[in-house]
Amino acid sequence: MFFRQLEYLVTLAREKHFARAADACHVSQPALSTAIRHLEEELGVAIVQRDRRFLGFTPEGERILAWARHSLAALSGLRQEASAAQRHLTGVLRAGIVPTGAAVMSRLTGACRAAHPDLNYSILSLSSGEILRRLDEYELDVGLMYLDDIGTEGFRVLPLYRERYMLLVPEAAPEAALPAGQWKELAHLPLCLLTPNMQNRQVVNSAFRRAAVQPYVVVETDSMTALLAHVRQAGLYSVVPHSLLGFPAPPLGTRMLPLTPEFTRGIGLITLVQDPPAPLPSAILGIAETLDLQGLFDVASTAPRQPVSDIR
Repeated sequence: MFFRQLEYLVTLAREKHFARAADACHVSQPALSTAIRHLEEELGVAIVQRDRRFLGFTPEGERILAWARHSLAALSGLRQEASAAQRHLTGVLRAGIVPTGAAVMSRLTGACRAAHPDLNYSILSLSSGEILRRLDEYELDVGLMYLDDIGTEGFRVLPLYRERYMLLVPEAAPEAALPAGQWKELAHLPLCLLTPNMQNRQVVNSAFRRAAVQPYVVVETDSMTALLAHVRQAGLYSVVPHSLLGFPAPPLGTRMLPLTPEFTRGIGLITLVQDPPAPLPSAILGIAETLDLQGLFDVASTAPRQPVSDIR
């Protein structure tokens, strides 16, 4: 029962609401509240501030919450180690990825599934800051994110590739016939970009500043799907990572052009340093080390592109 109580506590911290936490744990609200009260009685301290609703944690409760997260992570690692000892990894690998990393993550999970067919995956699209926070609080096993300009003390970091930026244009646009584009020429194009809180947008803004360009942004979105749809259907333009070229063709109805001068940012996997290392994040990092993603994307970005209709 003790670990179940800790799970209730951590879930309450995430949901900040007794009823939602109970739903997430698949128990009734009275059962969750009673379990937490029993934990308080067992430990001899007040953990949760209550009135008729959840008000937060006491100072002692915040310290206990940190131990609860660590204990649950250790229990998860113990279970993973037991399954690894049987040469048969099971469980759920929880990954946080920056929105532009979805295509890359699919390659990693595909390779990981081939090696560990009984693993399941939970993949969330998050900002870099949120990935670091959730790793720190043991809510994620691994993050796929930008590596430049972040503090990585206490984290294991595996660089995967340098992301370069491409101009995504509608297939019928005049620019689609060009071999390449220049940052300084983007000022007059109507753009659809990711929202300013996202790391990719901040990187793109840095490139615009370096080129002394004031972008003409018509649509902002937090969805790569919506971004691609607006280029294809609404006649807008965008700036996207060259990792999208790791697929057989650009999104239907579009073309990608290299942008000069080249502007790059590092992308990689990051996980907490743990002793002993947790098996699930170690498994996907080990597989990622065998993949040449830099070569894959660089070759794709320089190879002639077939029209989508010609691809079988």
